[in-house]
Amino acid sequence: MAVARKIKTLLTVNILVFVGIILFSVYCRIQDRSQELVQIVRSAERRARSRGAKAGSLADREAILQRLDHLEEVVYNQLNGLAKPMGLVEGPGGLGQGGMAATLRDDSHESETKYEEYGYNAQLSDRISLDRSIPDYRPKKCKQMTYPDDLPQISVVFIFVNEALSVILRSVHSVVNHTPSHLLKEIILVDDNSDNVELKFNLDQYVNKRYPGLVKIVRNNKREGLIRARIQGWKAATSPVVGFFDAHVEFNIGWVEPALTRIKEDRKRIILPAIDNIKYNTFEVQQYANAAHGYNWGLWCMYIIPPQDWLDKGDESAPIRTPAMIGCSFVVDREYFGEIGLLDPGMEVYGGENIELGMRSCANGLCVLIAPR
Repeated sequence: MAVARKIKTLLTVNILVFVGIILFSVYCRIQDRSQELVQIVRSAERRARSRGAKAGSLADREAILQRLDHLEEVVYNQLNGLAKPMGLVEGPGGLGQGGMAATLRDDSHESETKYEEYGYNAQLSDRISLDRSIPDYRPKKCKQMTYPDDLPQISVVFIFVNEALSVILRSVHSVVNHTPSHLLKEIILVDDNSDNVELKFNLDQYVNKRYPGLVKIVRNNKREGLIRARIQGWKAATSPVVGFFDAHVEFNIGWVEPALTRIKEDRKRIILPAIDNIKYNTFEVQQYANAAHGYNWGLWCMYIIPPQDWLDKGDESAPIRTPAMIGCSFVVDREYFGEIGLLDPGMEVYGGENIELGMRSCANGLCVLIAPR
């Protein structure tokens, strides 16, 4: 009986040991599998987080772009909010883009009246964007030129009397849009005693909100005439260089750098930017050929063929020396202009300055230059 009990005890111990070994083996396998599962789960979580991060990044980017689009729309609407109450248009697109001819379907009595009042299609002008694009007619070499970084600043002076508001503002917009901000110190609008109501409150309110601190308005208490109005603009200017323009112009890209470079080289130069034509009835921009300015025995200024030495160079980007000028657009060193006596304040109407300024500059040893486009 004792032997039988011993055998039974040994068998029980062996069975328990065997079962323990099996259970331990199963436990180890379960642990290994658990580790594998943990690694798989962690890897899956990392991939999920990565996908989530990418999705989140893309979502964030889309949200930012949407916010920027919304901000651009808000800004554009705010800007147009200034123009719309006056019946004007800002921004890209629309009639006359690219300097193309534009027409209106409704030729009303109002249109004819504005033709008579302004001498151009003012009703069409009101429908053309203040920011319209125009063709770049510069010679290829001009587009490849580089200019010094330390060019002087310019004050741009516009003279007007009873001009259409849209035409004045398009002049302002175009010079702001196409002049590097670090070179454009100020814009001076000289109102030679206009009696057009919209050129008072509407103009003041618009430029003060649209271009705060950039645009000054000088108002003459009586009609002074073009020459004395220009002198008033010169007195108000504070930058080293002043540009004088009629208030019915549109500027193109790269217009100011060559003019300022020539003056930086020699402050006694008077620069005439090359000009093209805006048709009075369709506002189409038409290219003019390069020309010098001369005058006949009646002292009428006119376009003339450039000097032969300029033609012989075969370089359209070279400046043209010319004895006369078109008074509607010229750029000059502010102090030098004062030194040569400005323009004769005794001149009552336009025209005489075309000859006078050429003679003044030539008498001081240097003729007027026409800058490349």
